[in-house]
Amino acid sequence: MKAISIQPFFAQSAAASADEQARQESLAVAQGLKRREAGLLDELIVRYQHRLLRYLLFLTGNREMAEDLFQEVWMRVLVRGGQFNGQARFETWLFTIARNLVIDQRRKRTMSSLDELVECGDDDRPMSFEIADGEPTPFDRFASLEDRELVAAALLELDTLHREVLVLRFHEELSLEEIAKVTRAPLSTVKSRLYRGLAMIKPKLARSRARLQEAV
Repeated sequence: MKAISIQPFFAQSAAASADEQARQESLAVAQGLKRREAGLLDELIVRYQHRLLRYLLFLTGNREMAEDLFQEVWMRVLVRGGQFNGQARFETWLFTIARNLVIDQRRKRTMSSLDELVECGDDDRPMSFEIADGEPTPFDRFASLEDRELVAAALLELDTLHREVLVLRFHEELSLEEIAKVTRAPLSTVKSRLYRGLAMIKPKLARSRARLQEAV
Protein backbone atom coordinates (compact mmCIF):
# COMPACT_ATOMS: atom_id res chain seq x y z
CA MET A 1 0.00 0.00 0.00
CA LYS A 2 1.32 3.42 -0.94
CA ALA A 3 2.24 5.54 2.06
CA ILE A 4 0.27 8.75 2.47
CA SER A 5 2.19 11.79 3.60
CA ILE A 6 0.56 13.68 6.45
CA GLN A 7 2.98 16.61 6.20
CA PRO A 8 0.56 18.76 4.16
CA PHE A 9 -2.06 18.31 6.87
CA PHE A 10 0.37 19.50 9.52
CA ALA A 11 1.31 22.46 7.34
CA GLN A 12 -2.35 23.40 6.88
CA SER A 13 -2.97 23.04 10.59
CA ALA A 14 0.03 25.22 11.42
CA ALA A 15 -1.09 27.88 8.94
CA ALA A 16 -4.63 27.85 10.34
CA SER A 17 -3.25 28.09 13.87
CA ALA A 18 -1.06 31.06 12.90
CA ASP A 19 -4.02 32.80 11.25
CA GLU A 20 -6.16 32.26 14.34
CA GLN A 21 -3.38 33.52 16.59
CA ALA A 22 -3.03 36.66 14.44
CA ARG A 23 -6.80 37.19 14.55
CA GLN A 24 -6.91 36.86 18.32
CA GLU A 25 -3.98 39.24 18.66
CA SER A 26 -5.69 41.83 16.44
CA LEU A 27 -8.86 41.60 18.51
CA ALA A 28 -6.85 41.98 21.73
CA VAL A 29 -5.10 45.08 20.35
CA ALA A 30 -8.48 46.53 19.29
CA GLN A 31 -9.93 45.99 22.75
CA GLY A 32 -6.84 47.43 24.39
CA LEU A 33 -6.93 50.57 22.24
CA LYS A 34 -10.61 51.08 23.00
CA ARG A 35 -9.89 50.81 26.73
CA ARG A 36 -6.72 52.93 26.35
CA GLU A 37 -4.70 50.33 28.21
CA ALA A 38 -1.60 51.73 29.84
CA GLY A 39 1.59 50.73 28.04
CA LEU A 40 -0.13 49.31 24.95
CA LEU A 41 0.82 52.20 22.68
CA ASP A 42 4.45 51.99 23.82
CA GLU A 43 4.45 48.26 23.10
CA LEU A 44 3.01 48.83 19.61
CA ILE A 45 5.58 51.53 18.87
CA VAL A 46 8.43 49.25 19.89
CA ARG A 47 7.05 46.43 17.73
CA TYR A 48 6.25 48.43 14.58
CA GLN A 49 8.47 51.52 14.67
CA HIS A 50 11.12 50.23 12.26
CA ARG A 51 8.60 48.88 9.76
CA LEU A 52 6.53 52.06 9.85
CA LEU A 53 9.50 54.38 9.41
CA ARG A 54 10.84 52.24 6.57
CA TYR A 55 7.47 52.39 4.80
CA LEU A 56 7.30 56.17 5.22
CA LEU A 57 10.88 56.60 3.99
CA PHE A 58 10.16 54.63 0.84
CA LEU A 59 6.87 56.42 0.32
CA THR A 60 8.22 59.95 0.74
CA GLY A 61 11.89 59.59 -0.19
CA ASN A 62 12.60 62.22 2.48
CA ARG A 63 13.84 61.35 5.98
CA GLU A 64 12.74 64.57 7.65
CA MET A 65 9.23 64.28 6.25
CA ALA A 66 9.09 60.59 7.11
CA GLU A 67 10.10 61.24 10.72
CA ASP A 68 7.51 64.02 11.07
CA LEU A 69 4.80 61.76 9.64
CA PHE A 70 5.99 58.91 11.88
CA GLN A 71 5.14 60.98 14.95
CA GLU A 72 1.81 62.02 13.49
CA VAL A 73 0.83 58.43 12.69
CA TRP A 74 1.23 57.41 16.33
CA MET A 75 -0.74 60.45 17.43
CA ARG A 76 -3.56 59.27 15.17
CA VAL A 77 -3.34 55.80 16.68
CA LEU A 78 -3.58 57.31 20.16
CA VAL A 79 -6.55 59.54 19.29
CA ARG A 80 -8.42 57.19 16.94
CA GLY A 81 -7.44 53.83 18.35
CA GLY A 82 -11.07 53.09 19.15
CA GLN A 83 -11.77 52.95 15.40
CA PHE A 84 -9.61 49.84 14.96
CA ASN A 85 -11.99 46.88 15.13
CA GLY A 86 -9.47 44.06 14.95
CA GLN A 87 -10.96 42.55 11.80
CA ALA A 88 -7.70 43.19 9.94
CA ARG A 89 -4.12 42.94 11.17
CA PHE A 90 -2.97 45.99 13.11
CA GLU A 91 -0.17 46.73 10.67
CA THR A 92 -2.68 46.92 7.82
CA TRP A 93 -4.57 49.64 9.68
CA LEU A 94 -1.31 51.34 10.68
CA PHE A 95 0.00 51.52 7.11
CA THR A 96 -3.39 52.81 5.95
CA ILE A 97 -3.13 55.71 8.41
CA ALA A 98 0.43 56.39 7.27
CA ARG A 99 -0.53 56.39 3.60
CA ASN A 100 -3.46 58.74 4.17
CA LEU A 101 -1.18 61.18 6.00
CA VAL A 102 1.33 61.09 3.15
CA ILE A 103 -1.48 61.86 0.70
CA ASP A 104 -2.66 64.76 2.89
CA GLN A 105 0.90 66.10 3.05
CA ARG A 106 1.33 65.89 -0.71
CA ARG A 107 -1.98 67.62 -1.28
CA LYS A 108 -0.89 70.49 0.93
CA ARG A 109 2.42 70.84 -0.90
CA THR A 110 1.62 69.96 -4.50
CA MET A 111 -2.20 69.70 -4.63
CA SER A 112 -1.90 66.12 -5.81
CA SER A 113 -2.51 62.71 -4.28
CA LEU A 114 -0.56 59.49 -4.64
CA ASP A 115 -3.08 58.24 -7.18
CA GLU A 116 -2.51 61.36 -9.30
CA LEU A 117 1.28 61.12 -9.26
CA VAL A 118 1.42 58.48 -11.98
CA GLU A 119 -0.49 58.77 -15.22
CA CYS A 120 1.42 56.21 -17.21
CA GLY A 121 -1.11 53.56 -18.11
CA ASP A 122 -1.42 51.97 -14.67
CA ASP A 123 -4.26 49.75 -15.82
CA ASP A 124 -5.62 46.44 -14.61
CA ARG A 125 -4.35 44.32 -17.49
CA PRO A 126 -2.12 41.47 -16.32
CA MET A 127 1.51 41.47 -17.30
CA SER A 128 2.91 38.78 -19.55
CA PHE A 129 4.37 36.86 -16.61
CA GLU A 130 3.17 35.59 -13.25
CA ILE A 131 4.97 35.18 -9.94
CA ALA A 132 5.19 31.47 -9.24
CA ASP A 133 4.63 30.32 -5.66
CA GLY A 134 7.94 29.69 -3.99
CA GLU A 135 9.95 31.44 -6.71
CA PRO A 136 12.54 33.78 -5.16
CA THR A 137 11.83 37.43 -5.76
CA PRO A 138 14.54 39.92 -6.80
CA PHE A 139 14.75 40.85 -3.12
CA ASP A 140 15.41 37.23 -2.13
CA ARG A 141 18.12 36.84 -4.75
CA PHE A 142 19.79 40.02 -3.57
CA ALA A 143 19.66 39.04 0.10
CA SER A 144 22.72 36.83 -0.42
CA LEU A 145 24.73 39.94 -1.33
CA GLU A 146 23.97 41.39 2.09
CA ASP A 147 23.63 44.85 0.63
CA ARG A 148 20.17 46.21 1.22
CA GLU A 149 21.32 49.70 0.30
CA LEU A 150 21.41 48.68 -3.36
CA VAL A 151 17.85 47.35 -3.13
CA ALA A 152 16.72 50.55 -1.42
CA ALA A 153 18.40 52.67 -4.10
CA ALA A 154 16.72 50.68 -6.86
CA LEU A 155 13.33 51.01 -5.17
CA LEU A 156 13.72 54.77 -4.87
CA GLU A 157 14.24 54.97 -8.63
CA LEU A 158 10.72 53.63 -9.17
CA ASP A 159 7.61 55.78 -9.16
CA THR A 160 5.72 55.98 -5.87
CA LEU A 161 2.83 53.65 -6.64
CA HIS A 162 4.94 50.73 -7.87
CA ARG A 163 7.55 51.26 -5.14
CA GLU A 164 4.84 51.24 -2.47
CA VAL A 165 3.39 47.89 -3.55
CA LEU A 166 6.82 46.25 -3.69
CA VAL A 167 7.69 47.53 -0.22
CA LEU A 168 4.40 46.36 1.29
CA ARG A 169 4.62 42.95 -0.37
CA PHE A 170 8.28 42.03 0.07
CA HIS A 171 9.50 44.15 2.97
CA GLU A 172 6.36 44.20 5.11
CA GLU A 173 5.07 40.83 3.84
CA LEU A 174 1.47 41.96 3.50
CA SER A 175 -0.83 39.84 1.39
CA LEU A 176 -2.18 41.25 -1.86
CA GLU A 177 -5.60 41.56 -0.21
CA GLU A 178 -4.08 43.55 2.67
CA ILE A 179 -2.22 45.81 0.22
CA ALA A 180 -5.52 46.45 -1.54
CA LYS A 181 -7.00 47.58 1.79
CA VAL A 182 -4.05 49.85 2.56
CA THR A 183 -4.01 51.47 -0.88
CA ARG A 184 -7.80 51.34 -1.40
CA ALA A 185 -7.18 49.92 -4.85
CA PRO A 186 -8.86 46.96 -6.54
CA LEU A 187 -6.99 43.68 -6.15
CA SER A 188 -6.43 43.55 -9.91
CA THR A 189 -4.75 46.97 -9.77
CA VAL A 190 -2.51 45.85 -6.91
CA LYS A 191 -1.45 42.80 -8.94
CA SER A 192 -0.77 44.96 -11.98
CA ARG A 193 1.38 47.38 -9.97
CA LEU A 194 3.25 44.48 -8.39
CA TYR A 195 4.04 42.81 -11.72
CA ARG A 196 5.04 46.08 -13.37
CA GLY A 197 7.13 47.08 -10.37
CA LEU A 198 9.01 43.78 -10.47
CA ALA A 199 9.52 44.15 -14.21
CA MET A 200 10.99 47.62 -13.69
CA ILE A 201 13.25 46.77 -10.74
CA LYS A 202 14.73 43.52 -12.10
CA PRO A 203 17.08 45.17 -14.63
CA LYS A 204 18.13 47.77 -12.06
CA LEU A 205 19.12 45.05 -9.59
CA ALA A 206 20.81 43.04 -12.35
CA ARG A 207 22.98 46.04 -13.25
CA SER A 208 23.86 46.58 -9.59
CA ARG A 209 24.80 42.92 -9.21
CA ALA A 210 26.98 43.08 -12.33
CA ARG A 211 28.80 46.14 -11.01
CA LEU A 212 29.43 44.38 -7.69
CA GLN A 213 30.82 41.30 -9.44
CA GLU A 214 33.10 43.47 -11.58
CA ALA A 215 34.40 45.16 -8.46
CA VAL A 216 35.32 41.85 -6.79
